[in-house]
Amino acid sequence: MTLVPYTAGEKPSLVASLQRHREAVLWKLEGLDDEQLRRRVVGSDMTLLGTVKHLASTEYSWFCSTFDRPSDEIPSEVLDEDPQADWRIHPWETTEGVLSYYERARAAADEAIRELKVTERGTSWNGNRVTMRWVLIHMIEETARHAGHADLVRELVDGRTGDHREFTTDVS
Repeated sequence: MTLVPYTAGEKPSLVASLQRHREAVLWKLEGLDDEQLRRRVVGSDMTLLGTVKHLASTEYSWFCSTFDRPSDEIPSEVLDEDPQADWRIHPWETTEGVLSYYERARAAADEAIRELKVTERGTSWNGNRVTMRWVLIHMIEETARHAGHADLVRELVDGRTGDHREFTTDVS
């Protein structure tokens, strides 16, 4: 499990925080079968697998499209027609496919983060000029919020609780 360093600089601290929440989201999926990952347990259509699909598209959008980099986000035309399209898991979408999509999105985002300074500016989907710093903070918020949703959904699916994987520290 990634820990946010206590004394690192700005960018390494932001990246570690984002990674920590990404790991928490993925941890919430561990040990569940396909039916459980697709199960709706709250009033909305939210599922654990749908949360991952949404986060993948969102990472592509903010880290890639904002900075004119190649992106595989759910197209805005699709979202204009169906605002929940990035949350919906279709019968033909596999768990492995959605997890692979998230893995590719994180890799593309990580490449952008590595290559760009926190002061680099891009243009967001809504036309606002934003810095990489702002995008990192926004995606930490977004991922942490959905990790919290995943906490509750996972508890309703099978009773498992906890916000992060347990870890031990070697103090020798």
